[in-house]
Amino acid sequence: MTDDQLRALARSAQDAAGDGERYLRIDEVARRTNLTKRTLRYYEELDLLEPSQRSEGNYRLYSESDVRLLERIKEMRDLLGLELKEIRQLVDAELERARIRERWQTDTDPVWRLSALDAAERVAYRELELLQERIAGLERMRRTLQERVDSYDRLRSEMLAQHGATAAAATDSKPASESDEQPNGRP
Repeated sequence: MTDDQLRALARSAQDAAGDGERYLRIDEVARRTNLTKRTLRYYEELDLLEPSQRSEGNYRLYSESDVRLLERIKEMRDLLGLELKEIRQLVDAELERARIRERWQTDTDPVWRLSALDAAERVAYRELELLQERIAGLERMRRTLQERVDSYDRLRSEMLAQHGATAAAATDSKPASESDEQPNGRP
């Protein structure tokens, strides 16, 4: 199928939807998000994302909100280093909040609204727990590296104290290329 035919299918799906929203084909979404088409299909298999529409020829069609969700997933994966299982939990939480928000706009029953607030709060707490676990893990890694750097500084100070000016002069007298080289044994 040619690009023109695919565009026509996308337009006909949009017209059939009647919402005036522009839908994007998978190759357009891949370019915009810097994700591969294979990754987009994999995310669909994992239920991280379901394309908003399908054309008559069953081609995937994505909305702008789908693209925003993909960018959010990519951010969670790349910036936060979350695993897909964790991302699935956060996406589920965002979808649950969106459902609550949508009903909130039409349902003014105070009893339902109170229960909706409770549900939204539970979702937010689940997300916070997940992020706090990730932050705690990163903080442990940071502390380990900081302890290593502190150990190197201590060892350097001890060596300079024991060997005094001789060690400092030997380091300073080496040509720049030699002093920049890594020693054979790493501390």
